[in-house]
Amino acid sequence: MTVSTEISTYKKALSQFATGVTVVTCGSDEGPIGITANSFTSVSLNPPLVLWSAAKSSKRHDYFANADHFAIHVLKKQQLDLCSKFTKPHEGFEELGWQYNMHGVPIIHDCLALFECSFYASHDGGDHTIFVGHVNSFDVNKGEPLVFLQGQYS
Repeated sequence: MTVSTEISTYKKALSQFATGVTVVTCGSDEGPIGITANSFTSVSLNPPLVLWSAAKSSKRHDYFANADHFAIHVLKKQQLDLCSKFTKPHEGFEELGWQYNMHGVPIIHDCLALFECSFYASHDGGDHTIFVGHVNSFDVNKGEPLVFLQGQYS
């Protein structure tokens, strides 16, 4: 078995686990930054900690690696279009309802849930960096989550 086949099979196996879909945002001197991520999970209730990970190869990675604050937006089923909007570091916010919070983090309106975080820790995770955030505030709204399973959104 070649390495590429092993990776392909590994990715297929991972796709059997349903995940929610998030957009993580942070501010920068160059403007708002956003990235789509499905690697979000709770870490601790006390203190309230969550994590997500970003590929080290992403053009947005270093913005988050240097951010003191970030926000994680859990998307609603109706927000599928947001996933593809954040393909480049400074794109995705056009024609989108959002505003900066008091820490200069872009907050997207009307998501299923929102977690406004302070940087807590980061860890090497192979080709990704695992970012842990301390949840300073959160919000939850009604709706159905956007789910990613077997390589498809539902």
